[in-house]
Amino acid sequence: MHRLTLSAALPLALIACTSSDEAIANGEAEAVTAISPVDRLPFVTTEVADFDAPWAMTFLPDGRLLVTEKKGEMKLATITGDTASMVTVSGTPEVLAKGQGGLGDVVLSPDFANDGYIYLSWAEAGDNDTSGAAVGCAKLNLAADGSAKLEGLKVIWRQEPKVSGNGHYGHRIAFGPDGMMYISTGDRQKFDPAQDLDQTLGKVVRLTATGGIPSDNPFYDQGRIRAQVWSSGHRNPLGLAFDSEGRLWNIEMGPRGGDELNLVTRSANYGYPKVSNGDHYDGKPIPDHSPDDGFVAPKVWWTPAISPGSLMIYSGNMFPAWKGSAFIGALGAQSLVRVKLDGENAEKADIWPMDARIREVEQGPDGAIWVLEDGARGSQGRLLRLTPTK
Repeated sequence: MHRLTLSAALPLALIACTSSDEAIANGEAEAVTAISPVDRLPFVTTEVADFDAPWAMTFLPDGRLLVTEKKGEMKLATITGDTASMVTVSGTPEVLAKGQGGLGDVVLSPDFANDGYIYLSWAEAGDNDTSGAAVGCAKLNLAADGSAKLEGLKVIWRQEPKVSGNGHYGHRIAFGPDGMMYISTGDRQKFDPAQDLDQTLGKVVRLTATGGIPSDNPFYDQGRIRAQVWSSGHRNPLGLAFDSEGRLWNIEMGPRGGDELNLVTRSANYGYPKVSNGDHYDGKPIPDHSPDDGFVAPKVWWTPAISPGSLMIYSGNMFPAWKGSAFIGALGAQSLVRVKLDGENAEKADIWPMDARIREVEQGPDGAIWVLEDGARGSQGRLLRLTPTK
C-alpha cells in the first residue's frame, strides 16, 4: 500500500452522464453536480486496503474493522500503520447479489462490549423472482487464533412485501440514544408504496433491538405493518445518522436530481413520489416541495445530483473545525461532501473531488475519517484513511 497526497493535479470530477446507483441498475444516466478542482485538499489520503465491491464498515472497540462486500462476504481487518491484514468472517447469510442487492450494512449492538452482537442487512430472494431487504443479528465470535465467525444469526426484520426488481433496498441501520433500532427502507423503484402505510417500502422503521415494535411508535395501534413505521415518503434512503443532540438525519437519492438530506421526525411524511426537487427518469415532472404541500421538505437538496451513498456525522477531534458536520459519500459525483449542521438547520459547505465513487464514510477511533470506494464496476474498492494536511 502507498500514501497518496491529493493536490492540484486532481482531475475534474465527471460532470454529466455519470452513472449513479440507478444507472447501474437500470441502464440510465443522469447529470451530476459539477465538482470544481481545488488547489489543495484539507486532508491527506492514505490507501490502506482493497475490497471487492465494499458496501459498509464499522469499527470494533479494539480498533479492528468489519467491512461488508456486496457479493456476500464480510472481512475483519486488522490495521497496522498504513496496511491491513484480513480474514473472512464465516457464517454470513445467503444474499441476492444482483443489481443494487447484496450484503449491506453492518453496525454494532449498543451494548457490544458486553453482548458481542452485530446487526447486518442484506437483500434476499423471494418467490416468483421477487426480493426484499432483511436485517439480522448474530454474535461475533473472535477467536484467539485471529479467525472470526457469526453465531446464531437470526432474521429480525424483513421488507414487506417482497417485490420484483433489484433496486432501492435502502437497508441502512442506526441505533438511537433511545436504544431503538432505526432502519431505512427504499421504495424498491415502485413509487407509490412510499405513501402506503400498509407497506414498509419507502419508510424509516423503528424497532427494538430484538425486532419488537415499540408501543410509542406513531401508528402502533393501526396494525402490525403500520406499527413499525416511524416516517414515510422516502425514495432510496442510503444513510442514517444521529447527531450529538439525538436528532436523526437521513440522506437519500432523489430521482433525476433532488437528492435530499432530511431531518427525520416522528410520523413525518417526506413526500415522495408526490413531491420532489427532481423529476422522473422518463422526463415526467414531479412537483417541487413547497411550503403548503403538506409534506416535510429536505433541509438541503442537490439538483443536479450527487448520488449519495452514505451518511456520517463527525464527532472527533482530529478535524476540530468539522465537529458536528455531516459527511456524505457521493457516488455519481465521485466526491466527499460536507454539510454544516446547526441545530435543526443545515447548510452546504464543501465538495471535495475523490476521483472515485464513494460508497461509505466512517469515523475512526482516533478521529480520522475513513472512506470506502464503491468498486461497483468490477474494480477493487479502496479503503482510505483521511488525516489533516500539515
